[in-house]
Amino acid sequence: MWKSYYEKWDSMTLEHIDRRLVEIVPELGRFTPPARTFDKATYSPWVDGRLHRILQHEGVNTLAFTGGETDVCVPAAVLGAVDLGYRVLLLSDAVCSGADETHDASLKLLADRFSVQVEVLTTEEFLEAL
Repeated sequence: MWKSYYEKWDSMTLEHIDRRLVEIVPELGRFTPPARTFDKATYSPWVDGRLHRILQHEGVNTLAFTGGETDVCVPAAVLGAVDLGYRVLLLSDAVCSGADETHDASLKLLADRFSVQVEVLTTEEFLEAL
């Protein structure tokens, strides 16, 4: 039932907006391929199991998170990754939200409460560590 509900919602949404609004920006699109993109119809990218299966198959054990919304989809993705046993890096200056207060609170929660499972760092710190 959930899958059909989200598929219906997703198709209805795409009927009413400019498709370019949900496409990857050209600056990142130049990396696909070899990078791949995954569309999702829920807050968490882990629900259907496809992403986890692919990452396991490829031996991935560390994930760097960027994106929006810091107070909705980001924590759903981050906590799901923690539950699945991934090393999680959250790039604090590469996530965003529609509300500064909940953005800041979400980063603080993830950094403080989940400090053993989630490493919060800046994009510069991430790139320097590569």
